[in-house]
Order: sequence, then structure tokens, then C-alpha cells
Amino acid sequence: MSVFLRKKALLAIGASAMALSACSMGGGGGSGLPPAPTIPVQQQASDEYIIGPLDQITIFVWRNPELGAKVQVRPDGRITTPLITDMPAAGKTATMLQQDLKLHLSQYINDPIVSVIVNEFAANNNQQIRIAGSGVEKPAAIPYRANMTLLDAITAVGGLSEYAAGNKARLQRVDRNTGQMQEYSLRIGDLIRRGETKANVLLQPGDVIIIPESMW
Repeated sequence: MSVFLRKKALLAIGASAMALSACSMGGGGGSGLPPAPTIPVQQQASDEYIIGPLDQITIFVWRNPELGAKVQVRPDGRITTPLITDMPAAGKTATMLQQDLKLHLSQYINDPIVSVIVNEFAANNNQQIRIAGSGVEKPAAIPYRANMTLLDAITAVGGLSEYAAGNKARLQRVDRNTGQMQEYSLRIGDLIRRGETKANVLLQPGDVIIIPESMW
């Protein structure tokens, strides 16, 4: 094979490898994720937090404060309050638990009005956003909240470290339909240091953000 043909073959192999690499990172070398809206989303439907074991919750019963309580969900997923013993709480939203409590308390008082607030989260991995890597000041797992953005998550962990390679960060997300892990590139450096709003993206429960450190 001539030198010219060998060089041509090597260039073709290199181009194919680059194309495969781009596909594995979410396509086209970009993030593959749409930017978050610049105006906070207030009215969109979103995933509501699911109560889990060890979460701290407060229960209010209007005009009957003695029936309310501040309790921790036990490891078995149940809670006990005045007049109610061993009610399942884990796996429910606050609204669902509120309705169940109302139903039980209606045996003792007429038309009870019940409110449930989750005060402290001990979220499972499916309800967390995890930020890791040597390029973040405080690696952590934070509870997901509705319409959380990349900027919200980075702010919650204290921002990037001095030597973070923010534009080499990656987001790992499990596709809910296929169960397959998807990986997307992020431009956190442009977002934090340049204020590039297009680099801000909406997050989903269970997302993992990995931020490496620059090699120089």
C-alpha cells in the first residue's frame, strides 16, 4: 500500500472514532440537552418528591394541634402519630400521605384538615442529584426539587474549585424508557464564568454530574 493510501486510511479511521465519541456524549459534540428556560417554570407539571425512610416530616391538623406531630419516617417506612399507629409513609408523596391521614382521622373528628411538610430529606438515589469529581468544592448528593437546573445544583455545592475543568464535565442519566445510561457533555465553565445561559439545563431526579480537574 502506498504512503498516500495509508494516510488516507488512517484519516478515515480517525474520523470514524471521533464520530462515535460524539454520539456517546449525547450527539454532535454538544450537550444534547435543551437549555433551561430563562424564566423560572412555575406551572409545568413535575415530579413530586417521594417520601423515603429517615425523612423528617411535620404533620399539622387544623384546630386539633394535639393530633399533629413532627416525626421521622422509620427504616421500615412507617410513622406513628397520635391516634394513628404504623401508617406506611415511604413511597408516598406528601399529598398522598396527607389524604391517608385525613381518612384515618375522620374516624375521630369531622372533616379533618391535614397538612404534611417534609422538613429534612434522606432521599434515595432516584430522588437525588449527585455532584462528584475533583473539580467541585464540595462533592455531595442533594435532594431534587421541581424544575432544578444545572446552575441550582452547582450553587448548592459551593461552585467549582479553582482548577475545575467545567467545560469537560459530564452528566449521566438513566433513560426511563430503556433503562440505558446516557451521557451528555456540559459546559459549566461557560455557565459559571461567562454567564452563558444556553449552558444551563434542566435536571432530572437521579442525574449524576461529574466535574474533572484541569490537568494544567
